[in-house]
Order: sequence, then C-alpha cells, then structure tokens
Amino acid sequence: MHMAGPTTMRLSSLLALLRPALPLILGLSLGCSLSLLRVSWIQGEGEDPCVEAVREPGVPHNPDSRTGLDQSDEDFKPRIVPYYRDPNKPYKKVLRTRYIQTELGSRERLLVAVLTSRATLSTLAVAVNRTVAHHFPRLLYFTGQRGARTPAGMQVVSHGDERPAWLMSETLRHLHTHFGADYDWFFIMQDDTYVQAPRLAALAGHLSINQDLYLGRAEEFIGAGEQARYCHGGFGYLLSRSLLLRLRPHLDGCRGDILSARPDEWLGRCLIDSLGIGCVSQHQGQQYRSFELAKNRDPEKEGSSAFLSAFAVHPVSEGTLMYKLHKRFSALELERAYGEIEQLQAQIQNLTMLTPEGEAGLSWPIGLPAPFTPHSRFEVLGWDYFTEQHTFSCADGSPKCPLQGANRADVGDAVETALEQLNRRYQPRLRFQKQRLLNGYRRFDPARGMEYTLDLLLEAVTQRGHRRALARRVSLLRPLSRVEILPMPYVTEATRVQLVLPLLAAEATAALAFLEAFAAGVLEPREHALLTLLLVYGPREGGRGAPDPFLGVKAAAAELERRYPGTRLAWLAVRAEAPSQVRLMDVVSKKHPVDTLFFLTTVWTRPGPEVLNRCRMNAISGWQAFFPVHFQEFNPALAPQRSPPGPPGAGADPPSPPGADPSRGAPVGGRFDRQASAEGCFYNADYLAARARLAGELAGQEEEEALEGLEVMDVFLRFSGLHLFRAVEPGLVQKFALRDCSPRLSEELYHRCRLSNLEGLGGRAQLAMALFEQEQANST
Repeated sequence: MHMAGPTTMRLSSLLALLRPALPLILGLSLGCSLSLLRVSWIQGEGEDPCVEAVREPGVPHNPDSRTGLDQSDEDFKPRIVPYYRDPNKPYKKVLRTRYIQTELGSRERLLVAVLTSRATLSTLAVAVNRTVAHHFPRLLYFTGQRGARTPAGMQVVSHGDERPAWLMSETLRHLHTHFGADYDWFFIMQDDTYVQAPRLAALAGHLSINQDLYLGRAEEFIGAGEQARYCHGGFGYLLSRSLLLRLRPHLDGCRGDILSARPDEWLGRCLIDSLGIGCVSQHQGQQYRSFELAKNRDPEKEGSSAFLSAFAVHPVSEGTLMYKLHKRFSALELERAYGEIEQLQAQIQNLTMLTPEGEAGLSWPIGLPAPFTPHSRFEVLGWDYFTEQHTFSCADGSPKCPLQGANRADVGDAVETALEQLNRRYQPRLRFQKQRLLNGYRRFDPARGMEYTLDLLLEAVTQRGHRRALARRVSLLRPLSRVEILPMPYVTEATRVQLVLPLLAAEATAALAFLEAFAAGVLEPREHALLTLLLVYGPREGGRGAPDPFLGVKAAAAELERRYPGTRLAWLAVRAEAPSQVRLMDVVSKKHPVDTLFFLTTVWTRPGPEVLNRCRMNAISGWQAFFPVHFQEFNPALAPQRSPPGPPGAGADPPSPPGADPSRGAPVGGRFDRQASAEGCFYNADYLAARARLAGELAGQEEEEALEGLEVMDVFLRFSGLHLFRAVEPGLVQKFALRDCSPRLSEELYHRCRLSNLEGLGGRAQLAMALFEQEQANST
C-alpha cells in the first residue's frame, strides 16, 4: 500500500477549496472569450455619432459603401472634434426666450374657433363659453359685427362683414397669421353646436399631426361625386396645421371664384378645387361621431348609442338647451369615471394580495396615497376639532370661534356625504336620519387631502318602521384633485428694489449695524437695490441748539457712499409726535414713481440677495403684495447657546435660525414671529390705489383715527383687492430685541406688539426652567 506524498495532499486540499468556485471561473472565462470574439466580428461595422471619420489625403470617397465610408477601414482614423470659438470674433450673447416651450418649438394641441353673429353673441356664444371654455387652451369667437358690449371673459374678433364666405375666409386668415405657429389642430364650430369637450380633446390627442386632415361629418355636394365631400359646419370640423398652411395662399382666389351661401360649403369647395382634399369622417381608426337633435327633444330622455357617443350635437336653438346638454353629458362622464375608478380599485386590491405586505399594505381609500408618516414630533399633523356651530381652531389664536362661511359649508357637505354613503350602503334594510353632530375632527394631509372623522348621532329606521338612535363614527377623505398651474403675471429678478427704513431717535444706534449689514448683503454683491432712510424727529429733537440724534447715521451713510463709488443713500427728515407707519409711507410714496418696488424694512432687518430675489418674485404689480414672516431669536439670557446634539432621546431643543452657519458657533433658538408685520414688499401703484380707497371710504376725523391703528399690511388687507401673500422667510433672521410698544397704538396693534415681545423671550421649556431657577433662588 502506497502512501500519498505531501505534494499530492496539498493539491487535493487546494482542489477541495477551489471546487465551489470552479463554475464561476469557467463562466467568466467563457464569457470573456465570447466577448472578444464578438468584438472582432463587429469591429468597424458601427459608427459613433460623436466621432468624425477622417480620410487620409488623396484617398477617394466611395458613397456606395455599406456604411457611407470607404471600403478600406484602415484609411480612417477616429478623431473627436473639440469645441472651438474664434477669439477674434466678437462674442454674441445667446438670447433666451421667455418660455422654454418657445425655445423648443413645442405647440399647443388644439384651438377652438366659434363662428357667431351679433344677434347670438350674448346668448348662444355665452352658453358655449360657459360649457367648454375651461377645457381648451384657447377659445376664440369670430363675428362679422360685434354689439355695443362684449361679454366678459370672451375673446371676440370682429371682421366687419356678415357675408358667410368673407367671414370664413377672414377667420382662416386670422388663425393662420396669429396662431399658425402655436397650435397643431384647429376646430371650427358654430355657436348653435354643443361640443363634448373632453372627447374632442382626446380625439385630437390620438391623431398624428404630420398630415393634411379635414375631419368632420361628411356631406355630399349637390350634383357632385362621392369623393367630393365637405364637412357640415353645424357639427364642427378639425383642420390640421399643415392643411391650414397649404390653404392660406388660395384663400383670396377661392373668395373670388366660389359663390356659396354657406361657409362650410365654401370651405369644402375651396379645399377640393385648390388642394384636392375632401372631408372624411374616419381617420387612423378614430371616427368623428355626431348627433342631430330633433326639435323639442329633451336631452334627459335621449338614450340612443349615437347620442351617448357623440362628439357634437346640433342644432341647439337656445342657451337653456345648451346647459341641459352639458348637464346630461357631464353626468355621463362622471358615471363613466366612477366606473373606471371602481375597476381600478378592484385591480389594485387583487394585486395587493400578491405583494409581501398582503392586505396590510392596502391604503384607504384604495388607490390614494397612504397617510403622511411623521418622522419626529415636529412633523405630526394636528386635528382641528369642530361642532356644527363652532370651531376650536381659529386663525386669530382664540380658543373658540363661530363656524361660518366656507368652513361651515365644508363641514355641512362632509356630514351630508357621510349620511348619503351610509344610506347607499345599508338600504333598503336600514335608512338613517341625522339628529346631530356629536364631534368632528379634520386635518389637511398634503399627500392625500382633507381628512374628516365625524361622530354622528343617527336615527336608524328599519323596513318595518322600528326606530332606534345610534352613535356611529365615520371617516371621510376629500382627496386632492388634479393639480393645475395658476396663471400668474410674469415677473423678473431684474427689478430694482427700493428699501425704505423708518428710523426713530431711539433706534439710531441700532441703525449703524443695519447699514453695515446692508453694505455686506446688498452693496458688496452689487445687488440692484437702493436705500432710503426716513429719519423721524420728535417735537423737541433736532431743533435749534439741540443735538441731532441721527448725526452718526448720516455720517455712516456718507462713509458707505465713499466706500462704494456710485452708491447713493438718500434720507428724508420727518417731524412727527406720534409716527404712524402709513403716514411715513405716504411721505416716501410721493417721492418715487408709481412703478417702484418698495421693500419696507425695520432697523433689525438684515437684507441679502436671496431675500431681495424673493421680494421681487412674490410682489406682483396689480396682483399680489408680499409680507414675509421673519425669524426672531430668543433672549440669550433665557435661551443660551445650544450645545452640540446629545444622545438620542435626550430631548429636543428649540428650533435654530434657518440657514445658521455651524462654523460661527452654537446658534440661539427662536421662532417665526407671526405677530410682526412691519416688513413688506409691494409696488407704489398698488399702495396708492389702496390708500385712495381708504381715503374714499373714511373721511375726516375717522380717517385720522384709522391711520393711528393701521399698519401698511392692514391697508392692503382691508382696502385693496390684491392677493396678500404672507409666508415665512428663512433669510430674515433678527437678533433678540424688545420692541417699543407705544400706548398711542390701537388696541389690536398694541396687543400684537406685546404678544410678540412675550413670545420672543424663549421657548416653553426655557421659560419653565427660568421660573424654576427663580423659585429655587427665592426659597433659599
């Protein structure tokens, strides 16, 4: 018997270790070999668009080669072409368009043109506008002669002639000139036609735009062949953009050669004679369906398949019939949408059972996002408690206020919906009647919508007439609907901002720090902004023989003008015993043009580039005024600097200032001061309009008394039709300072001033600790 040598034993042990990895090693080797073979086969056959093929000099080019290159691969050398700009040529700045859609050449899908008349503009045309205008990007009304008054909210184009052929020709010319480059499809209809707008928009979305198409209800000309068809104008018709572009040169000839009393027949003959294109009712599997409504026919009783699937209904003799048709078709669309929702919910429920979470992963209602999950106690969404008469979450901070207006309507709708759903679920066995609302809770979830929890006292009635009182809790959700972009006026960040700083004599020392911050945040980065100092002297300040309390401020302003050439810091002197913010703003407003953008500041404001940009973007002339909410730091004596974060579970400190720089040391906590409203951005024209309205509604002594108790934000809130935008501004961080609450202020302003000072002392935990330490000191 032979013994294995040491070499054989080592080889056996090595193979035993490598045996599990042998399939992996063999697979990698085989894969690499196949890859190398494939590269050798396809090398030279591909063409890289980022690589330019360069021929050697003297080698002829063979355009018939398979890849567009020469037959000999070795004659080419790939070379990456770098970007090069001639330094001797002047650099041309690239002009960007206002909208990216224009730069990309994108077009809207559908434009609707309505042919109307002077007699029906205020009746049928208005009915068309109210039923379909909100479904289309652009809706135009074309008439020969308009009336004395144009209906509000309608864009009417008058051609000055009622002749049918002239009206159609000028309408097509107007569409080509003003909208030919902006829309893919043009739908032309009469004002006695009802159009099912969602179906028409879906039809336009399914058709290819790169074709000449004349789509509608095809009708035959009298005495013409079957191929010569025109689209009946009463049911509307679609024209593609490419067809409109081809038709434009022939409009003048068609108007002189073709005689027709009907505009739709005139257009059909023009298209056939000049382009050889007739009307079709079906294209690419999409059929244009229409329905002719009989006289005195009630739409509620119409149930034929042709009616239910129609894109357009004609004729509509009066506006009331137009609204009835819209009601019927809207109910059909709503019923169809609910049916699709139920089918999708059933599919989601079936598929959820196959997921790892199973039924536990199914959210309610099915198909909507799950409720928001907070990651800390600061993100918990609170519930608002209400009854049928009162709500216990008031905007002014009071514990209880009447439930009225939109809130009352919202609660009433939620209770009615809950009762309707209960009756739908349990009828005919039970019928519920509401007695009263015991408790109500609601909260807004940004991921889902408005959630409700209602405790209802109901009376249940059986089929035999037995009655019994029941208390039941129901949950409802008003989901967020389709998100839409609100139309807002165009604003730009290039607008110059005029900062206004009212200064009292007591604030002269703090104004020096403001000027230094203004130089660092505005003058140093060369922001497009100016500053006006409004120096408010008291009755005995700054007079003859009395020292000027603003002497240091004036000297600091002159120093900034010397340090930054071209800078001009203007100042105005005002003498007032009881300065009002509105009266001071009146003085500044008269010194500037009406298009000036004001940024009303305080001596504790620290403006910067981000704050100025948000001021420019949020203050919109004739539309919106912006009053930011600054971040107020707590009293350093009560709220010391925060220490580095401790271990988890050690407790949370008050929030630190937004954007605080950790490198500058431990920050001091604070809060956004909702009580302060002295800072604001608005245009001078909007302020003058609100001020004029105030003077018109209040006169004499009443106006003088009102000015004492109003701030600029209150003027915009009460005497202006603008939107008032109030939002937190993380860029405005103010050091702790007790505001001077003058007893001359109105009761509301004095209360807000005192509340701002008290809330700015510190957080509840810090105040409790200070009281505890004081009690400990007093007890010893």
